Amino acid sequence: MKESKNTGQKNQNILHHYICPSCGADQEFEPKDGCLSCAYCGRQEQIPESDEAVKEHSYKDYLQPQKQKTALLAQNAIEATCTRCSASIMVIPPDIVGDCSFCGTKIIAQPKSSNPLIAPEAILPFNITKSQATDNVKKWISSRWFAPNALKQIATQRSIESVYIPFWTYTAYTNSHYKGEQGEYYYVEKGRGQNKRQERKTKWYKAKGQVSRWFEDVLVPAITSLPRKYLDNLAPWDLKQLKPYDPAFLPGHKAQRYQIELVDGFETSKEIMASTIEEDVKEDIGGDTQRISKISTHYSAITFKSVLLPVYVVAYLFNQKSYQVLVNARTGDVQGDRPYSILKIVLFSLLSIILLIGLIIVCVAIPIIPIIIIFLLIVGLIGWVIYEQIKKSK
Repeated sequence: MKESKNTGQKNQNILHHYICPSCGADQEFEPKDGCLSCAYCGRQEQIPESDEAVKEHSYKDYLQPQKQKTALLAQNAIEATCTRCSASIMVIPPDIVGDCSFCGTKIIAQPKSSNPLIAPEAILPFNITKSQATDNVKKWISSRWFAPNALKQIATQRSIESVYIPFWTYTAYTNSHYKGEQGEYYYVEKGRGQNKRQERKTKWYKAKGQVSRWFEDVLVPAITSLPRKYLDNLAPWDLKQLKPYDPAFLPGHKAQRYQIELVDGFETSKEIMASTIEEDVKEDIGGDTQRISKISTHYSAITFKSVLLPVYVVAYLFNQKSYQVLVNARTGDVQGDRPYSILKIVLFSLLSIILLIGLIIVCVAIPIIPIIIIFLLIVGLIGWVIYEQIKKSK
């Protein structure tokens, strides 16, 4: 593996062009074999395993400006900002920025040298190839009922982008004091004779106490240019396979600059931790049911790291609205949004109505009750199909 150097500048910078020793062409990171590969002569170069461990950094220390460690993703990285979704996309020449990977808009801003950012500590390399990701997107599209036919045209290797997405991970020890009430069920008899019944009541008792928990690697997306719900649904990530950051994993792929700052990301991680803490409190209160009036949590031993996770992104515009489909480049899982074809929904509804009318005509000799049952079954079937398709899209 050979890196070229730019010696024509006053301040010499190492340019992270990984040059093929055989033919001199640029190499790219190849997910299939996990190495740098030359597209021209086929030569492959293994990326040396790092002896360093992935480290956690003190959150308290990084709140002090003089302590912040900033760096470039690579010395020759360039970036451009999308005017539509504000994403800052970074590439390493000879790769070009091209269209925005997140909304599909043509980026016309002149690329510039990348600005320093909090140094990535770790990276999870691409494991799924672009061809595999494309096949998964095609399968996902084919399972979407009422999708426009034009949607199938987006699932091509030329339209799918490989992007490293920045995430923050937070590790912390929490100690939570709470106040609430423990509810115990009891039953009383109501009514007389045949109307006698048991009614459930709840007796409440005051409760207070504390719970503690150790949270490790709470994952928070560090961008706003992709819907968080889709990024969250790409989990789980095999974070145990994180590697110390090495720019050798970048050639041939784009990288997104973080848009959510470290402090804001920690506030989001608190929201994620809160749901688990609430369950711990309910379990500690006990009883048949619980009411919580107050939880006060103290966070200590807070550490963090900046990590880059691999995602394939298909972004496209349909009727002037942006849609994104994401693929976890480690597992192949697909998440995303899509438009609906009004024409297909109308045709399906008309066909269902025609079928219903036909059944009614055939069953004119049948008493009214069976006809009503058939009608309700068909209407229920139509509603269920539409509901399932809408649920899948979410």
